[in-house]
Amino acid sequence: MDYQETLDWMFAQLPMFQRKGQAAYKANLDNTHALDARFTHPHKSYKTIHVAGTNGKGSVSHFIASCLQEAGYKTGLYTSPHLKDFRERIRVGGQPVSKEFVVDFIENNKELFAGMKPSFFEMTVAMAFKYFEEQEVDYAVIETGLGGRLDSTNIITPEISVITNISLDHTALLGDDVKLIAKEKAGIIKSDIPVVIGEYDEAVADIFKERAHDVNSRISFADQNYSITNSSFDVVERTMDVSKDGVSLFESLKSSLVGVYQEKNILTAIAALEELREAGMKIDNKHIAEGMRKVVGNTGIMGRWQILKKDPLIICDTAHNEAGIACVLDQIKQVEFNKLHIVFGMVNDKSIDTVLSMMPKDAIYYFTKATIPRALDENELKGIASKYNLKGNTYKTVEEASMDAAIKSGKDDLIYIGGSTFVVAEVV
Repeated sequence: MDYQETLDWMFAQLPMFQRKGQAAYKANLDNTHALDARFTHPHKSYKTIHVAGTNGKGSVSHFIASCLQEAGYKTGLYTSPHLKDFRERIRVGGQPVSKEFVVDFIENNKELFAGMKPSFFEMTVAMAFKYFEEQEVDYAVIETGLGGRLDSTNIITPEISVITNISLDHTALLGDDVKLIAKEKAGIIKSDIPVVIGEYDEAVADIFKERAHDVNSRISFADQNYSITNSSFDVVERTMDVSKDGVSLFESLKSSLVGVYQEKNILTAIAALEELREAGMKIDNKHIAEGMRKVVGNTGIMGRWQILKKDPLIICDTAHNEAGIACVLDQIKQVEFNKLHIVFGMVNDKSIDTVLSMMPKDAIYYFTKATIPRALDENELKGIASKYNLKGNTYKTVEEASMDAAIKSGKDDLIYIGGSTFVVAEVV
């Protein structure tokens, strides 16, 4: 098979959560352990950093990887889902895994997969871990796919565990209460391994503290020690001052991820890197500063308050749940524009009413859907939106919706495209 045929086989033969939802979720690590043993535990040949959380875990993973690259470490990065190409999920030094490796890995293990029937995610994690071993990375930053305790990545013993925050998402699988979700995320906290929690939340803090106490893990909350002042942004950079316990740590720190919500992610990444530095990692403030400034170029991250065009300004963002959308809406308020146009689509297992109730009523909406089975029908989306006085037309494809928004917008207007990672994937 060539590369495209290999991808077609992977997507067609194996259940994938991103496409099928709950049917693809497996509530155990049996296959993951079996695959890990078959490939002789590749993750034990390099150091790892494990990142979980409801929102921001992808950005935090990219920030940490970028800083490690600036410090001279050969760095693997495993994230999900991808936007344009499957290979985005597995990177070394910012470069995607080769097509040849993907093809060969599947071809050489097709018989094994046919017998074991691993999920798409289980197979992809095995591929990533093996690739990092073959590439002889120093560190691999590993983002969980879903939850934590039963996530396929949760077979590693990392140098540090990171949990960004907790809010409602994937409730059908993880529970419809933040405490239940927190317990799942807390499952990545390992014995005698420090853990950094990005945001202190009184509702769930004790869950993390109890888990950390039970396994003798040193715990810290990034936003309790680190703070940001004098934050501003323009089209290409966000600039801020960072302090730790009231003492200046970085002045005019710059980030190529400009979303205001990235402030929390930056503090979480810095807190994790400082923990690693205290444990012996050789990384200076200059490496962290450069890593933050060059994160987009270093890691290829897309879809986070990404500017697609100017005149009119077109922004896309992968935020797709209540907490994430709230952050994007806060960012929109900081932008000067004449009229707001929103190209919007969601998947059918999200808190649709909650999200739509938050959306601005004075915007022009272009209701659409991504080309995946989980996508909510655009007409159904419009019907629910009408309950919240959100008005606009429906479009069968994201492309049609985006094109019409561009046609109807003046040069001083703002077009925001979002609601789903899969909507954004069709425009970046």
